[in-house]
Amino acid sequence: MVDFLADNNLCGQAILRIVSRGNAIIAELLRLSDFIPPVFRLKDKNDQQKYGDIICDFSYFKGAEYYEGKLEAKAELQDLDEEFRENNTEILSRFYLAFESVHKYIVDLNRYLDDLNDGVYIQQTLETVLLNEDGKQLLCEALYLYGVMLLVIDQKIEGEVRERMLVSYYRYSAARSSVDSNLDDICKLLRSTGFSSQPGAKRPASYPDSYFQRVPISATFISMVIGRLRSDDIYNQVISIYMGITVNLVEAWEPYKAAKTALNYTLDSANIKEQATRYAASLESQRSQVQQRLKEGFLREEIILDHIPKLLNCLRDCNVAIRWLMLHSAESAYDLNNKRLRQVRDQVLSDSKYKPKILFQLLLDTAQFEFMLKEMFKQMLSEKQLKWESYKKEGSERMTELAEVFSGVKPLTRVEKNENLQAWFREISKQIESLNYEDSTAAGRKTAQLIQALIEVQEFHQLESNLQVCQFLADTRKFLHQMIRTINIKEEVLITMQIVGDLSYAWQIIDSFTSIMQESIRVSPPMVTKLRATFLKLASALDLPLLRINQANSADLLSVSQFYSGELVAYVRKVLQIIPESMFTSLAKIIKLQIHDIMEVPTRLDKDKLKDYSQLGARYEVAKLTHDISIFTEGILMMKTTLVGIIKVDPKQLLEDGIRKELVKRVAYALHKGLIFNPKAKPSELMPKLKEMAATMDGFYRSFEYIQDYVSIYGLKIWQEEVSRIINYNVEQECNSFLRTKIQDWQSVHQSTHIPIPKFASVDESATFIGRLCREILRITDPKVTCYMDQMNTWYDLKSHQEVTNNRVFSEIQNTLGTFGLNGLDRLLCFMIVKELQNFLTMLQKTILRDKAAVDVFKAMVAAVNPVQGIVANSTKVYTSAVAKSQKIWGSYLESIMKVGQMQILRQQIANELNFSCKFDSKHLGAALENLNKSLLADIEAHYQDPTFPYPKEDNTLLYEITAYLEAAGIHNPLNKIYITTKRLPYFPIINFLFVIAQLPKLQYSKNQGMTCRKATDPVDWLPLVLGMLTLLKQFHSRYTQQFLALIGQFIRSIMEQCTSQKIPDMPSDVVGALMFLEDYVKYTKLSRKLNI
Repeated sequence: MVDFLADNNLCGQAILRIVSRGNAIIAELLRLSDFIPPVFRLKDKNDQQKYGDIICDFSYFKGAEYYEGKLEAKAELQDLDEEFRENNTEILSRFYLAFESVHKYIVDLNRYLDDLNDGVYIQQTLETVLLNEDGKQLLCEALYLYGVMLLVIDQKIEGEVRERMLVSYYRYSAARSSVDSNLDDICKLLRSTGFSSQPGAKRPASYPDSYFQRVPISATFISMVIGRLRSDDIYNQVISIYMGITVNLVEAWEPYKAAKTALNYTLDSANIKEQATRYAASLESQRSQVQQRLKEGFLREEIILDHIPKLLNCLRDCNVAIRWLMLHSAESAYDLNNKRLRQVRDQVLSDSKYKPKILFQLLLDTAQFEFMLKEMFKQMLSEKQLKWESYKKEGSERMTELAEVFSGVKPLTRVEKNENLQAWFREISKQIESLNYEDSTAAGRKTAQLIQALIEVQEFHQLESNLQVCQFLADTRKFLHQMIRTINIKEEVLITMQIVGDLSYAWQIIDSFTSIMQESIRVSPPMVTKLRATFLKLASALDLPLLRINQANSADLLSVSQFYSGELVAYVRKVLQIIPESMFTSLAKIIKLQIHDIMEVPTRLDKDKLKDYSQLGARYEVAKLTHDISIFTEGILMMKTTLVGIIKVDPKQLLEDGIRKELVKRVAYALHKGLIFNPKAKPSELMPKLKEMAATMDGFYRSFEYIQDYVSIYGLKIWQEEVSRIINYNVEQECNSFLRTKIQDWQSVHQSTHIPIPKFASVDESATFIGRLCREILRITDPKVTCYMDQMNTWYDLKSHQEVTNNRVFSEIQNTLGTFGLNGLDRLLCFMIVKELQNFLTMLQKTILRDKAAVDVFKAMVAAVNPVQGIVANSTKVYTSAVAKSQKIWGSYLESIMKVGQMQILRQQIANELNFSCKFDSKHLGAALENLNKSLLADIEAHYQDPTFPYPKEDNTLLYEITAYLEAAGIHNPLNKIYITTKRLPYFPIINFLFVIAQLPKLQYSKNQGMTCRKATDPVDWLPLVLGMLTLLKQFHSRYTQQFLALIGQFIRSIMEQCTSQKIPDMPSDVVGALMFLEDYVKYTKLSRKLNI
């Protein structure tokens, strides 16, 4: 009969592919469960208020028109809905494909069963498949995996969350209009069951029966599968169903009368006591046995060969005891709100005298014993044929030599010639030589006969008297014995060890032993080598989901292997993280001693003061702590490079990643806590907190500088990489609030799975510390309460005239956060400027240009000033009237313009600081960038003058990349930047002109200070006003700027003309202000002082 799993057996291959796919689907569901967007849970009050109208459960399908109508009624809801769609479509599609694959799986299984019944597979029926060992196993697995899928979905992705995701996918995708879509069936299968994995949650009625019945499966098939299984399994009350997902049958079987009755005997108090006592006794006895066998020199080849069954029994007993005690003591297996379950667990713990440390010790020893035994057995298996042939050759040669001895030719003391013995020994030699390795059974039987023959020849021919002959015979018998033992080294032993040592049931509950593992490592770092065996034992659990995928030659093998291997490696990292944590604790003490206790030895020192500087106690403490760090490092490096699943774990890389992770955790926490500001504090906390933060960062930096040689890492490289990653990630997250399509954590180039940057809850409107820092700077330099003096690079309080802050704040930020911090702050300010300009244009278009009275003023003004080359008649009246009529619209206008101007000043200061530090710290880089920039601009200019000259192509990233370098080095002018794209706007130059002349009466000119605010109660800060207006006009076509400047020029000429005619001797203050505006505008834009209209 054809093998059921043979490639040409269509029936076997079909069910094998289904089972393979089932294992891959479960891996995908587990993988996705870690990426559920939190917003779909709607747990946060803000999320409920913001997204409550656009995230719906299945109630949506009862009134889709009502929900869509609600959205269409409000423009802001439509905008939010569109933004939500852009941000979540990708992840929703991934979840939908996973949900669809579950539905497709059960549909395909049902189709396979129908094909069996319809005779599609010749000579195969459901009965014949169930009679075949592989067929029975695969059919059982197929049904079992479907149940596991549904349970995993319900445990990992809550019902309400599933419904919301499916509704969102339905609304945002094209599936709703597709004829082939089976979205309805998927929704029916995965609608909420009412199940909750929260402790104390009540079990829904008829759960999970009604859940499993949502897609009908052949009742005949189910009953036949159960019939086959009925005699195959013995259950305890706590079982693992798949990769460590545990189920307590006391709870699970509660609704089923017969099953509950059957389980009652197991739950009898006397039976629990008997089981617990038995496994507790087994734990103690096996522990001493395993420790005995782990003693150096015990596990030798001859011991293993002679005692294979005994060693396997020991392994079996250890693993059974560990399994029972781990499963039945695990807190996660019991709902502690259930009184009966609590009592059962308490009794198990009490009767077994459960001590997690002792159980963990047995697991550790068993894993080590198992690992050593496996490795030795693998080596023996690889050398098996070579050794067997060697023993055969030795035995045959001994017999040939004895034959020669009895021929009388070869001299051997007191041995007479004996032709019979000579012939007999020659025959024995030939018999040994004829033994065939390939036919192990016949060879073993024949070898045993030869041993018996050699014993008999010694007795019957009285050869005992000759010691040399006896020795030859004894040696040959020994070689033949070795051949029998070697031929019995079979791969089946390794398979048995693999089955016996399965630890897949502990895939999740092993986490409860993490603290014990970490404490053991902290006390004794070399413990890591023992843990290696435990991790490898846990890695064997990967065989369960991968077996069928591998057999089916599925393309999912790599993806599923990577997922489970990645999960296990993440756990290994979690356990070993105690080493970097302990190292950093010691480091903190070292830095404290170095800064506060140990005095720095001067270059010249008096002999009598030498003792004062020796400080032996403090220096001994530093040496001791440094030694501790070295021991921790040595501990992790003792763990050899290990293949965990398909991922190679290099201990040196593991140590470096661990150090990086701990550094990131501590630095990120320090930045989060250190940069929280009280907006009501006077004076501002900005400078003191920056100085404090700089000292903290310096402490981290010095500690890294100190540690690098002792742990053999590149300290400065790690420091720069990780600090830049923390800052860039926080800038990215802060900028998310300005983006429509947000960058999720799993999309971020700065975030990492192995070395994650922690996220902290917001303490104000900012999402991160970089946002708080930026908003604090904006708060204290607010143009409404401060006045910026460009000559001094300083901000002064409008009322008290006291200095608020100056450009030294940016030097302090450079000291604290480095170039990355300043560059990140600059990037954030860019986003803020973009947002402010967008809001401004919205306000302009939706408020000002829709105000009929204002538009009439603009129309009248256009008529009055045309042509701009001329003089406005009765100018004072015209301008004053226009300003008075439009006065109400300038409040919000002024606020936006000054905000933009304020941020541009800050960007300029940041660019200056970056450029200064670049020239100071990296002068060659700075010079190279400047020259490259100049040459690129010259080439581009040449191309525009003559298109035959080269220009970077569209796919060339040179200009984009060089811009990032130039901005980081401060070689750019923020005032020349185009922040937004704009359209033509009516009356735009005239509106800006009226706005500027409306502000001039609020300002006054001083020879020493330039333009300043007249009244603190009506604040206008000059430079933010000029730079804000400059930036706004820069976003539009240059003709708007020309028209605007022409209107200012006309204003000056018209007012001066009127003053001359009326013989007013002094230049009006508004004209002075307008002239100063033009001066500063030309200064900052570097425009020509001549303008052709």
